[in-house]
Amino acid sequence: MNDTAQLISQSTPQLTFRVGDRVHDEVRGCDGTLVRIDREGLWFYPDSQDGRAQAVLCQHETLSPIDPAETGRASTFYSAASLEGAPIPSREWVVDGLVPKRVVTSLYGDGGVGKSLYALQLAHAVATEGKWAGRDVTGGNVVFVSAEDDEHELHRRLSDIIRNEGGDFSELDRLTLRSLAGEDALLATLNRSTGVITPSPLFNELDQRLHDEAPELLVLDTLADLFPGDENNRAQVTQFVGLLIGLAVRHECGVLLLAHPSRSGMTSGSGDGGSTAWHGKVRSRLYMQRVVQEGYEPNPDVRTLTNKKLNYGRTGTEITLTWRAGVFHDDAPESGIDRMAAGAKAERVFLKLLRTLTDQGRRVNHAGGTSYAPKLFAEHPEAEGVNKRAFRTAMEALLTDRKIKITEDGPPSKRRTFLEVAE
Repeated sequence: MNDTAQLISQSTPQLTFRVGDRVHDEVRGCDGTLVRIDREGLWFYPDSQDGRAQAVLCQHETLSPIDPAETGRASTFYSAASLEGAPIPSREWVVDGLVPKRVVTSLYGDGGVGKSLYALQLAHAVATEGKWAGRDVTGGNVVFVSAEDDEHELHRRLSDIIRNEGGDFSELDRLTLRSLAGEDALLATLNRSTGVITPSPLFNELDQRLHDEAPELLVLDTLADLFPGDENNRAQVTQFVGLLIGLAVRHECGVLLLAHPSRSGMTSGSGDGGSTAWHGKVRSRLYMQRVVQEGYEPNPDVRTLTNKKLNYGRTGTEITLTWRAGVFHDDAPESGIDRMAAGAKAERVFLKLLRTLTDQGRRVNHAGGTSYAPKLFAEHPEAEGVNKRAFRTAMEALLTDRKIKITEDGPPSKRRTFLEVAE
């Protein structure tokens, strides 16, 4: 059924209405916003008295096919057979494996974790054809919209980035900034009667700016300031992300949307928040978080950036970042030799601590609980910087190599297991 129909009545000429139009018809007592066109001709209007939908039977005629230009849609139906012989478009990225073009990528992170700064570092990298997260980026124009930081803060942060990366402000002619701090930053308007989300004047202004600049990347910081609806409402979320996807497709750019995770998202480690549609509608989702071990932060300057979702590649990639001199630096990935050396160290320290605790009459086990070996060893003052995860890996390797063994003792009704060095 088309989303456009015609009303024919005794008191009005023939009119054409679309979903979302305001309609008034005294003959049928219709006065409200058109929210649906049914196959049987039922047009549903919000009841002005109780807010529920009101069904009104209207005379209508089947319309001839509508020119796509009249619907405001850019899409049309087409046959897959028409693709025969056509060149296959390559997958395009702003940042390979992390930020695709023509879609929306979300970057989640708790307040104060540094996601706004790191997103600005990405904008700088695109404008100067530098690197981000240890990867080459596609150079080009960038539009960076911040609803959190004012112009002074953006200036200070860019100064720190330039000091670390080199160059000067005169070389950033491809980076366009807009601070909305203290302003109405909503990119859409919500009709609370119908639940319909439509572009705001600011969205239209942004759309025109993207048309003028043809950027590779649009950064939007942050979701809480830009979205007018309920973050737990799937329909509203879907409509809003759809507007952003429209920007990405029309202007052939990547859209990076910054957001805060929910409390449950931080607790679970998923890093998401609100409706699952926030996760489902984007094609890539990144999560930036602090590194916490056993309830405390060993190094408050360290973060990890993980891709939690990627429709076009492998997920789970984790990049370690360290804050120094006002910006985040990506730590070079370990080589195979580095990993072997780290593993050998963890095994050596595990054996050392197992012997130490055994000599003290303190038993540790492989299964968990208060005497779990990796946990106790990571907390030991002679752990030499080895963490719980590394000790767990070392324990499995030592058991496999039979350098340590699991021993049992105690009465049949209360057997206990513990670890020993295999002599």
